[in-house]
Amino acid sequence: MTVVCRGVRGATTADANTKEAIVAATRELLEALVDANHLLPDQIAAAWLTTSPDLNAEFPAVSARQIGWEHVALLCGHEMNVPDAVKKCIRVMLLVNTDRKPEEINNVYLRGAKGLRERGVTGGPRP
Repeated sequence: MTVVCRGVRGATTADANTKEAIVAATRELLEALVDANHLLPDQIAAAWLTTSPDLNAEFPAVSARQIGWEHVALLCGHEMNVPDAVKKCIRVMLLVNTDRKPEEINNVYLRGAKGLRERGVTGGPRP
């Protein structure tokens, strides 16, 4: 089978705007994505991590480095400040090299972010 680059999405929420809470929530999310998709670190090309504007005490990428993602390209940013969006939310999009089909990719939503997939890309209500 041919190896292609696929996106894997996930989101979670942090308990507070502290370094410890952001790192712990991000680590839990990244480990859940790896487990759900049977990923090896060498398959992960890049991770784009974002936080809602109310989280700024730490870069979520710190968690990726702590779990050994030494050669993964990482980028952090803030999500748009949309009214009624999920608060204290951490989102990630992984770019992974895999032979899996799109329907075999498992996106993971934890904690207060569990309903995001049903609510649309921004986390707000679908029209």
